[in-house]
Amino acid sequence: MRGKVEQYLLKKIQNDGAIHLTLIDPEETTAASASSIARKAEEGGTAGIMVGGSTFTSTSHLDNVVKTIKRVVKIPVILFPNNVTGISRYADAIWFMSLLNSTDPYFLVGAQILGAPLVKRFGLEAIPMAYIIVGEGETAGVIGKATPIPYTKPELAAVHALAAQYLGMRFVYLEGGSGAKEPVPATMINMVKKMIDVPLIVGGGIRKKEHVESAVSAGANIIVTGNVIENANVKAKVSELVHTIIQTTGKCK
Repeated sequence: MRGKVEQYLLKKIQNDGAIHLTLIDPEETTAASASSIARKAEEGGTAGIMVGGSTFTSTSHLDNVVKTIKRVVKIPVILFPNNVTGISRYADAIWFMSLLNSTDPYFLVGAQILGAPLVKRFGLEAIPMAYIIVGEGETAGVIGKATPIPYTKPELAAVHALAAQYLGMRFVYLEGGSGAKEPVPATMINMVKKMIDVPLIVGGGIRKKEHVESAVSAGANIIVTGNVIENANVKAKVSELVHTIIQTTGKCK
């Protein structure tokens, strides 16, 4: 059964063609600066705030970050956990995800088994998602013990995504890694999108509006940016990226 946040995302995608989500890493920010970023990102047109990262932070700090963000925004706050320590009772929803190309069963299903009781106890909306690390993988690939799918092998990403859909996952996330030198190429995005019927999320290495235009034109339904937002004039940068998405989806129709 789809919850309010998932229905909201699906309706936004249906109406707009593609949307933008802002990723805030609690390890890299204070609660006050996180709430400032979130507020300005909402003003810039982002559809939601994702909170999480590749490294580890204390649950108390995560709770403080989520609570301060919730005080200043009306859009959904969705957890993007790297482990069971990435779960906070104060969020609206959680990407309940499996790292499909990890070599460690813990990241395939072990962490999810440990985290599931907390998700239920906190009343969080769980949104099933397949997480696929591609390209260089960066920190996420190292922490998750993944074998990143090379950008030159888009067909491998496509079959991973199809398997995820058949397993019942309702979103697929192609992750190039935070700080990736190059974003996920259009060829890979397009091949994956043609293979699946569920929404496709793309993140990692997206710094310029040209990157956004390329990803959306290739079939991305959700664009996630993090570092580029934190290191820029947040409202202006998010507005630029959202405007690019709107322009691109208009051209694609």
